[in-house]
Amino acid sequence: MAERKPIESWLTDMDGVLVHEGIPIPGADAFVKKLRESGKPFLVLTNNSIYTPRDLHARLARIGLDVPVENIWTSALATAQFLDDQRPGGTAYVIGEAGLTTALHDIGYVLTDAEPDYVVLGETRTYSFEALTKAIRLINAGARFIATNPDETGPSAEGALPATGSVAALITKATGREPYFVGKPNPLMMRAGLNAIGAHSEGSAMIGDRMDTDILAGLEAGMRTYLVLTGLTRPEEVDRYPFRPSRVVDSIADLADLI
Repeated sequence: MAERKPIESWLTDMDGVLVHEGIPIPGADAFVKKLRESGKPFLVLTNNSIYTPRDLHARLARIGLDVPVENIWTSALATAQFLDDQRPGGTAYVIGEAGLTTALHDIGYVLTDAEPDYVVLGETRTYSFEALTKAIRLINAGARFIATNPDETGPSAEGALPATGSVAALITKATGREPYFVGKPNPLMMRAGLNAIGAHSEGSAMIGDRMDTDILAGLEAGMRTYLVLTGLTRPEEVDRYPFRPSRVVDSIADLADLI
């Protein structure tokens, strides 16, 4: 086999890799600082569609992680780009927060419940029964069903929270229509992110804490993959999957020397 090119660009998940329940993971600040000083293209990714990149930049800055707005890539941004490519200037009924609605406004979409082209589902802190009922009726009437990501649960200090994937399953049960999921593990989110920073998969790496989303998406996008054990995946779980990361490390601190 031909030797792979050196890693010239980095993609890393946020929750479980750089941050855990609002607290920076030891070594994350040094990793981000070294990335910025290297001048190499990089992105911090999240499947969470609640926050805008500006929101996330501010939240990360408060805990000592200086990630520029332009280096943050969310499933909301990827979803907006996908819709802009598929149906420019379209309409959508949206269940979600500012991260998603802002991304759609920025591409010129009109948000409406009057015969929308799409129903777009993302995370929200308060899923409304009324909004879900509206979404179900619009999909039954012909709107196309899009979801920002398939994550079934999200983290919180009190325990697991239902996330987009779980709510999407409810809508699917009621309509018989499966959504198109844009976020990880769909490699579309990775390829769009690589394009955004002018990087190529052959010289790029993906760091994540989940085998079923981060590592799978990185693998399918053609990147090298690094699994950190500071998030959801336990060491004994790695061998249960039919695919493997390029390398398993304890934490992000173990990867700083590769930059």
